[in-house]
Amino acid sequence: MLKVVVLRPLWLLCLSLICQPALASERVEQLLASMTLEQKVAQMTQAEIKHVSPEQVRRYGIGSILNGGGSFPNSNKQSAIADWVALADSYYAASVDRSQGSAGIPIIWGTDAVHGHNNVIGATIFPHNIGLGAANNPQLVADIATATAREVAATGIDWIFAPTVAIAKDDRWGRTYESYSDRTEIVSSYAGPVVQAMQNEGIAATAKHFIGDGGTFRGIDQGDARLSLEQLLVEHGEGYLKAISADVMTVMASFNSWQGEKLHGSYDLLTTVLKEGLGFEGFVVSDWNGIGQVAGCTNESCAQAVNAGIDMFMVPEDWQAFIANTVEQVNSGEIALSRIDDAVRRILLIKEKLGLLDAAAPSQRSQWVGSGVIGSEPNRALARQAVRESLVLLKNQAGLVPFSPRQRVLVAGLADDIGVASGGWTISWQGTGNSNADFPNGSSIYAGIAEAVTAAGGAVELNVDGDYTTKPDLAVVVFGEQPYAEGQGDVDNLQFDTASKQGLAVMRKLKADGIPVVGVFLSGRPMWLNAEINTADALVAAWLPGSEGGGVADLLVRDINDRVRYEFTGRLSFDWPNSDINASNSDLPVDDFLFPYGYGLAAGQASSARLNQLSEQASVAAAATDLVIFERGSKAPWRPYLGDASDWRKLYPGGIVASQYGELTVAPVDLQVQEDGRRLRWSGNGQRISQFYWQADSAADLSALAAEQAALVIEYKVNQPANSRVGLRMDCGYPCSGEVDITAALQTQSDQWRSVAVPLSCFAERGVALAAVNTPALLSSSGALDITLRRVAVTTSYTAPASCP
Repeated sequence: MLKVVVLRPLWLLCLSLICQPALASERVEQLLASMTLEQKVAQMTQAEIKHVSPEQVRRYGIGSILNGGGSFPNSNKQSAIADWVALADSYYAASVDRSQGSAGIPIIWGTDAVHGHNNVIGATIFPHNIGLGAANNPQLVADIATATAREVAATGIDWIFAPTVAIAKDDRWGRTYESYSDRTEIVSSYAGPVVQAMQNEGIAATAKHFIGDGGTFRGIDQGDARLSLEQLLVEHGEGYLKAISADVMTVMASFNSWQGEKLHGSYDLLTTVLKEGLGFEGFVVSDWNGIGQVAGCTNESCAQAVNAGIDMFMVPEDWQAFIANTVEQVNSGEIALSRIDDAVRRILLIKEKLGLLDAAAPSQRSQWVGSGVIGSEPNRALARQAVRESLVLLKNQAGLVPFSPRQRVLVAGLADDIGVASGGWTISWQGTGNSNADFPNGSSIYAGIAEAVTAAGGAVELNVDGDYTTKPDLAVVVFGEQPYAEGQGDVDNLQFDTASKQGLAVMRKLKADGIPVVGVFLSGRPMWLNAEINTADALVAAWLPGSEGGGVADLLVRDINDRVRYEFTGRLSFDWPNSDINASNSDLPVDDFLFPYGYGLAAGQASSARLNQLSEQASVAAAATDLVIFERGSKAPWRPYLGDASDWRKLYPGGIVASQYGELTVAPVDLQVQEDGRRLRWSGNGQRISQFYWQADSAADLSALAAEQAALVIEYKVNQPANSRVGLRMDCGYPCSGEVDITAALQTQSDQWRSVAVPLSCFAERGVALAAVNTPALLSSSGALDITLRRVAVTTSYTAPASCP
């Protein structure tokens, strides 16, 4: 039996005493006794709405569905609220229909509403957790949880996969913005109020991801937490303790490992610690295909995860095989029937607590359906308040901020892009492919500044590149990270935007013209910004504020009488780095800090003169390093596009997307983790070319890589061989380009991964200016071809023979 030798704090005492929960309900026991083994396993199964129909729910009687990030009713991103409710009603009606042999138990629908109901067009998008941590206001986050729960209920959904109570210890982790803080105090103060607020609205909450997801080696997503048990619980467990004390209904298991063992297969942590030790009485849900990462398991079969203590299994696509395999494993004795009964009992108890066993259809269940609460004015006002409270003023030379509105203001950079300001987990999974039109109730940072300045008689000009027609009195430059989510947001170091430095270039240009500059930094983590801090006269960490950009303007701009409208009350809930990497050991988090936890200036407060003299010397050399274009996702600044003669430049936002003529389809595929590959299917007849490519707004200089004999390397698998010519092109601002014929490498179907490597010198010989590459890889064909891509990079490290076709 797992025990803790050093008991600190007091709640760890439960691990020695084994605090058994009291699970009992006469109704649930009667229902459980009436169910067949197949019906029980079906209750333990959660499928994704793209991969299960209401008719299949009627037949199999599965216990739950979810909509993953970027998944919508009828696969329509623009689905109306009524479409969500109608689909919820359809699944509910199917689940209670016993005509095809199911147990007739109402289904529960889960969703990742992690900063508002963020999958739904028109919903209120609140700041991400990292910003709410800077606000350090438990009542505010409870109010946000209430508002979010009501908007979720208005779509007929019963269950939210939040709050995230991770403690992000290494800011290189791509999910840092989902964490409130790098310390336990703020996280533990938030967990209980958020859970209570959601569940008071009749929505099940989820404490996630149990446990140690923010404490992995090098901050690697789904990596290994190399901590003692005491360290794991003391540093990463407080949020779960508070959530369980608030009677949280579900806990989600984490993708990460602990001491080399995947959490999804850990009996010690899921059963001995969580259920027995901490007395958790709800049910444990797996993460997306998380069971497939347990040694010896697949996405459709994992007896170890069942035995370890997972109760509900998120098997988005392979749910039918999972049911069949699990039934067989029970019949063979590999899984005890008592473990199945325990899991189903826990699920049914939560459904009973939520009132689902007696509930009407979703459209009739909640007062919020049809109420207009989604994107309502009160909720937007709350979001704007949250933005105001989350902003941290890092630098303020001569008290520049807040500034008078009675002047000419230039606004540059990303100020008019609500999608970038909202970050990942916004409409699409990675938060990419969104435009301002996808936020019909939202306002951009630029819109907020323009409203405040013009109301006082000032003038505003918007120019992304920082150009202007009349010299402004002051400029606001908004810059930051492009959206990302789990699996695709990890970085090797904390340098910001090493590929192009667009924000820095704009600020330097304006400063050279004698224009005072206010920088607004959008990011999902603290980053090494010494050059930007030196350059800007004032700098604000705005995090990922969401759809109410007017809240940024509330703090930047004074009122019409030049009075401060709101104070800067946000304070850092993370240390801010003074280095891009840990200089003594790059495996460890940065330990040299510019601004400490709790730092933040007040409105009008001047900052130290030393913030103009920071070292800009990076610890990690930027020259001649591999240029990764795609690996588990497209890497900034490269954006994916597809096209044909009808529209050569159609942004690929994620999901299944076809070119205008429909002869090229791009879709995500799961290789090792969720959506870490891309499947490209050409279906042409030789008449029209269709293409897929990556492109950046600013060109990259590949000269140093060329000098190191680098090549453009594509790792791929051929699902259907090419029947027509396939070109691989590199552009330096088309028509400046060079192309090679790689058809021969794609003419044999194989389940094996292969690589094609084309030296940069080959593209240079064909006319590419390697010092100015804006499109590093473009694949084109007019015929039929089906391939899966795993990695695309310009690299000096490759094993495939490099050739110039």
